[in-house]
Amino acid sequence: MKADIPHQDVYTRVTAKIIADLETGVRPWMKPWRASNTEGRIALPLRHHGEPYRGINVLLLWGEAVANGYASNRWMTYKQATELGAHVRKGEHGSLVVYANTVHKVEEGDNGETVERDIPFMKGYTVFNVDQIDGLPETYQPRPETPAEPMQLIERAESFFAATGATFRHGGNRAFYAPAQDFIQLPPAEAFRDAESYAATKAHELTHWTSHPTRLDRVLGRRFGDDAYAAEELIAELGAAFLCANLGITPDVREDHAAYIESWLKVLRADRKAIFTAAAQAQRAADYLHGLQPKTAVATAA
Repeated sequence: MKADIPHQDVYTRVTAKIIADLETGVRPWMKPWRASNTEGRIALPLRHHGEPYRGINVLLLWGEAVANGYASNRWMTYKQATELGAHVRKGEHGSLVVYANTVHKVEEGDNGETVERDIPFMKGYTVFNVDQIDGLPETYQPRPETPAEPMQLIERAESFFAATGATFRHGGNRAFYAPAQDFIQLPPAEAFRDAESYAATKAHELTHWTSHPTRLDRVLGRRFGDDAYAAEELIAELGAAFLCANLGITPDVREDHAAYIESWLKVLRADRKAIFTAAAQAQRAADYLHGLQPKTAVATAA
């Protein structure tokens, strides 16, 4: 059954889950592309009516899908399944997702004046994968898809990257974003293991590119202090994962991922809300890059 999780437990539960995965050396946002049950097109998790999940919920449901071997990327609550004439199988366990919003309150101040404020809140609730539900209409059943030709996927990705207007330079053996000069440096394409690794690296550096003061003006020092660099790298990782899911790119596991994981664990252990902040910033960066696309362009739908 659908159940609300107490507000004070949501941050702790989600952060603990992400930390547990990282401690085993696994990035939750990489799981969908490393599992045998996702050999078809990469897809974002969807709500029952087809709307993609966003931010932290993408990470949570990707991890749940792979951990449990679900073939479908569609999720719904117990009530939604019932309204469709279906039922969750006995013994099935739901997955946690979160909902964040604000409540507007008007109160009387100490001097009798009217004070208005928006109070943020977050609650957790339970959803089930379509694979856990019997009796759903055929439209909810996963259909095997023929993987797109690699070059076709890369061509679409390259068009996406070009439309952002970012300056890409090639040469050397490092990939990085130079904020002062506002350009992205990459090794030559042929230096990468394959075309997908090259495109996934572009997605990572493009997420960094959105932090420029003329774009999203992302400044993390006040929130994360000395750990701001690790937090920004985490945002870039998540932003790249979100972009890769939309563009049909299989991201690469960097050779230095173990060192990065240790730095992310430090941030997450110190702040139970850090992964929520990182996921929200990554989603904002992905949205910004999608907003730079031509109005006639249609991004790969999950």
